[in-house]
Amino acid sequence: MALYSKYINRTEFNSYEDFYVNYRINVPDKFNFAYDVIDEIANEKPDKIAMIWCDVEDNEKIITFGELQKQVNKTANYFQSKGISKGKSVMLILKRHYQYWYSILALHKLGAITIPATSLLMAKDVNYRVEMGDVDMIVCTETNDVPKHVLEGVEMGTRPVILSCTGNVEGFENFNEEIEKYSDEFKRPEGDLDACNDDIMLLYFTSGTTGYPKMVAHDYTYPLGHIHTARYWHHCEEDGLHLTVSETGWGKAAWGKLYGQWMCETAIFVYDFDKFEPDKLIEKIRKYKITTFCAPPTVFRFLIKEDITKEDFASVKHASIAGEPLNPEVFKQFKDITGLELREGFGQTECTLAMANYEWIDVQPGSMGKPSPTYNVDIVSEDGKSCKTGEVGQIVFRANRNGQVGLFTGYYKDDKKTEEAWKDGVYHTGDVAWRDEHGYYWYVGRADDVIKSSGYRIGPFEVESALLEHPSVLECAVTAAPDPVRGSVVKATITLARGYEPSEELKKELQNHVKNVTAPYKYPRIIEFTNNLPKTISGKIRRVEIRAKDNEKKK
Repeated sequence: MALYSKYINRTEFNSYEDFYVNYRINVPDKFNFAYDVIDEIANEKPDKIAMIWCDVEDNEKIITFGELQKQVNKTANYFQSKGISKGKSVMLILKRHYQYWYSILALHKLGAITIPATSLLMAKDVNYRVEMGDVDMIVCTETNDVPKHVLEGVEMGTRPVILSCTGNVEGFENFNEEIEKYSDEFKRPEGDLDACNDDIMLLYFTSGTTGYPKMVAHDYTYPLGHIHTARYWHHCEEDGLHLTVSETGWGKAAWGKLYGQWMCETAIFVYDFDKFEPDKLIEKIRKYKITTFCAPPTVFRFLIKEDITKEDFASVKHASIAGEPLNPEVFKQFKDITGLELREGFGQTECTLAMANYEWIDVQPGSMGKPSPTYNVDIVSEDGKSCKTGEVGQIVFRANRNGQVGLFTGYYKDDKKTEEAWKDGVYHTGDVAWRDEHGYYWYVGRADDVIKSSGYRIGPFEVESALLEHPSVLECAVTAAPDPVRGSVVKATITLARGYEPSEELKKELQNHVKNVTAPYKYPRIIEFTNNLPKTISGKIRRVEIRAKDNEKKK
């Protein structure tokens, strides 16, 4: 039995109801993922494969748990020599390089705070994180322009900045060369130097779809909250090979490229690329025989536009999807081609998996599924009362904010934002949805994105899903545009698929299409074509930016 069984009360369940009622996490008095999971597996099964890493140039590296343990210990000793210890903050800008896993696990051993960050950040973004996160050290990759950002625009003073790879760049230390100078043994700190369960382990910056990023703090018990993410949603099995498509700067990497997967003792597959090319990803899935696969909807939208076959995904036993709502048309086309049902899940940077289409329930395309057993999920109206079946409201978790494993402990250095999210012991997610008579949850949008027009409340997701059923639409964003009569009207900003050109005829065709597949009052009265939708650096559509431009035009 894989290691995860040590930390939950049961491993097998007969139904969703059995799972929801009886699943429990056993939290030790002091838990540290690096010691209690990685070292334990390495000591018992040193030759077991932990990771298969490859890049676009077909370089390949197979890392066993024994080798991983040694490299992590060297890295911990190296970081310690730089003054990193319990409570110190270190930013990792490491893309999908395998040095990321050496670094984050080393920081866990030291009891330090890890701040994952994407390489797409500009100097001002890095400076914001350095200041707000009290960063003591940056570990970054020397590829592309990251060193330029750090050296020319980031104010680190005398604090160290080191490199992740083998290249030599003036002003940096070479990570790969430096760690080889240190011992591959590292003794766990004792007493006050050892991390406690409630110490901050991770600071994640939100993607900022509606404002400037907040810092989400997670403690050292957070990895335990991902057992059910990997085992009961991703369906990771011992000796399998799991691929989650995500850069390490995002919370999705913790969901699918680290904690739960290794607790299930499945190997992690890492494809190191800068530019997403669907055909190359398909090639890797086929070549390495990926067994479980998870990606955001955008990836699947591009995959189904490629000439994929069932054989390409023959090794994949289970496919899941998260990051944004899944449009039913994407679900249908992917299933028609591969035979696989995409199992959608919902969560946030602030939590672990909160809802999912688990194995015991029938998938309802477009639904987020049903609540996970780790959260007491509800939908409430603006006055805080539970919504009736079919009534739209905000998703909340009814719980003590420090009482559920995997739930964030607050927004770092921002008590005001924390109190806004937590009201009377209830966490307000800011996401709007409704619940049907069978207990399935259906996403509507972010609270700030819901459109109020002529007395109607219109969720952008439903209109976007309708538009995506039309073959001309590759991507779209539905927002509220100012209107002197109705207050607001529905606007669709659309990126067209290959072979289609903008025209007034196409606009009318798309408007009629929406009227035919959803309520007529929801059709977009305004359609605007664009080559690129505004997005966050994590790839999520920034509807707030579209709204801001439209409001500016009105003035």
